[in-house]
Amino acid sequence: MERIFNNTADAFALKSDTELDRAYFLFKMIASEPLVRIGTAVTNFALKVHLPVEGLIRATVFDHFCGGTTEEDCLPVVDKMFTKGVSSVLDYSVEAKEEETEFDKALEKTLKTITFAKEREAIPFAVFKPTGFGRFELYEKLGAGKSLTMEEAEEWKRVTERFDIVCRTAHENDVALLIDAEESWMQDAADGLVAEMMRKYNKDKAIVFNTLQMYRWDRLDYLKKLHEQAKADGFYIGMKIVRGAYMEKENKRAEEMGYTSPICISKEATDVNYDEAITYMIDNIATMAIFAGTHNEESSYRLMELMQQKGMAENDDRIWFGQLYGMSDNISFNLAAHGYNVAKYLPFGPVRDVMPYLIRRAEENTSVAGQTSRELNLISAERKRRKLDN
Repeated sequence: MERIFNNTADAFALKSDTELDRAYFLFKMIASEPLVRIGTAVTNFALKVHLPVEGLIRATVFDHFCGGTTEEDCLPVVDKMFTKGVSSVLDYSVEAKEEETEFDKALEKTLKTITFAKEREAIPFAVFKPTGFGRFELYEKLGAGKSLTMEEAEEWKRVTERFDIVCRTAHENDVALLIDAEESWMQDAADGLVAEMMRKYNKDKAIVFNTLQMYRWDRLDYLKKLHEQAKADGFYIGMKIVRGAYMEKENKRAEEMGYTSPICISKEATDVNYDEAITYMIDNIATMAIFAGTHNEESSYRLMELMQQKGMAENDDRIWFGQLYGMSDNISFNLAAHGYNVAKYLPFGPVRDVMPYLIRRAEENTSVAGQTSRELNLISAERKRRKLDN
């Protein structure tokens, strides 16, 4: 397999020298755990006491990792990336809301992104988070097998209706829909609801996609059990395969509450688990579709090799590669340059409301060994290449 991910000319073709310098500065900052901790605390304090820092945030970290504050804001970024064959997934990244009005707003936003996706080839997917449509504690209670009060049962009915409205709309408009995964102690309830949506709306092909976080050692077994259900009930499986984003929180809770952590014992075990899930899906690709959400180059090469072994075209519409906007451009743009289906998650929302997402990105980059140094090395190589060319 040709090693394509070192080509920085293709990776950063859309970045100006100024944008490249900003990226270098940001990843230098993120590489320092103490700086991330201090920066997070200072930012949270400044926003809490309403200091005028939103302009500074917007000009630095926000514009690097987000498409804008609204869907319309994102369109220039969407169109620009699509000139290089990289598609976008508009992601309304407002988190930690608990009011019914906020859940209805998230529903409206998701429906709007489905409309955007139907109208634009550059936007092949819509996406939402389960807790965007309902309270975390409600999922948690259901997942633990506890009985709901009458009021909570009505609340859950509204959550189910929001899911159904979005999945039905996606199906009617032939737009694939990604449903993100969250913490393990709420995921069982979300999984049950998503499986129900697959039964209803994936009869002809994968429209509804769940997400498997493969840093969990139980997820491959879950996929195999879901496959048995799919064969029995006659529906297709759409699955976004990722490593996961809540590792420290998961391990800490397991330790505090005295249960076995759902997280794999090592990074190597997670990598093996990820690749096994991809292999299982490729082996059953006749009734499945994959959105491989990964910043891992080796996993990307492995999927490319598996496709080649199966005689699949690079642009087979059952296989998509995905990365986050502002990260791993060397994977995204080089894959697209070689004809593969690639989509960047493009977060949007009010600066203040998107900060939890941005903070998680910074913390995740700090904790993932090698990720930030790889970004810095690639950016440095491209800056050097441009100086030599001038």
